[in-house]
Amino acid sequence: MLTLDFEEFAFELKDGAVKHVGPSNSAATAKLYDVEGVEVREFGDKRVKLAFADEDGNEVEVALFPEAAAEVARGIEALEDDSPVFE
Repeated sequence: MLTLDFEEFAFELKDGAVKHVGPSNSAATAKLYDVEGVEVREFGDKRVKLAFADEDGNEVEVALFPEAAAEVARGIEALEDDSPVFE
């Protein structure tokens, strides 16, 4: 399941094209639940890409610099040690 929360977004649909016409201070949140597939790979010369997909074909990709990717890995390792989720 993919949920999208858009704040202050305005789009225009004209002649089959979608164009953002709102202010540049807009924000959005994307959440993907019930992930079925995970992929980790290099992205460009300096980043790591995490790609997640659910059974419906929804996808979320996140590109991280190595320091941020290492922080994610450390956070997961800490959960493995302390959380009943990993039992």
